[in-house]
Amino acid sequence: MARVKTDERIVVAMTELLRRQGYAATGIKQVVDAAEAPIGSIYHHFSGGKRDVAAAALRQSGAAYGELVGMLLAPYDDIAAGIEAAFSSAADTIAESGWLNMCPVATVAGEVADTEPALRAVAAEVIDGWVALGTALYRDRGLPEADAHALILAVVAALEGAFILARTQRSTAPILAAGRAMGAYARSLTIDPENMGSTVGAPA
Repeated sequence: MARVKTDERIVVAMTELLRRQGYAATGIKQVVDAAEAPIGSIYHHFSGGKRDVAAAALRQSGAAYGELVGMLLAPYDDIAAGIEAAFSSAADTIAESGWLNMCPVATVAGEVADTEPALRAVAAEVIDGWVALGTALYRDRGLPEADAHALILAVVAALEGAFILARTQRSTAPILAAGRAMGAYARSLTIDPENMGSTVGAPA
């Protein structure tokens, strides 16, 4: 088995720490201890120290989350059904994890928006990537560009907000409710005005 490179271990360790405790509470020593790396390796691989490691972690985890959401949504020709299934899967996952934070990107974005402009910009870059992927997916399912963009923005916002409520209340209800609301929104966009019984992307 190939040995994981030091810089990769550092990024993985930072990702997990950000997910669990956020940026401010995460120290360099915690990162190198978790990565089983010498402290000098941080500055060898990441000249900007903690901030650069966090940026790399956000980009890497953001790309992984974007791929995961795409995989959850892509199998469904019906847009609303795909959204509801994705939220249901997210609810199962967070409950099975013991209510762990699902997404370090949103956690850090909310924490550093006013204090770390460089990291806020990285988080915005990651979220923009999610929105671009979702917009393309929904456009391919037949939605106009503007509707596709608005829908994925709403889905991302609803999911991230639902994660916070679910962790606070120790309940999947907020995620499932958000999924139903986003499914209803998707149906309102996909009703074909020329044939009120059919929807864009739904099987004939």
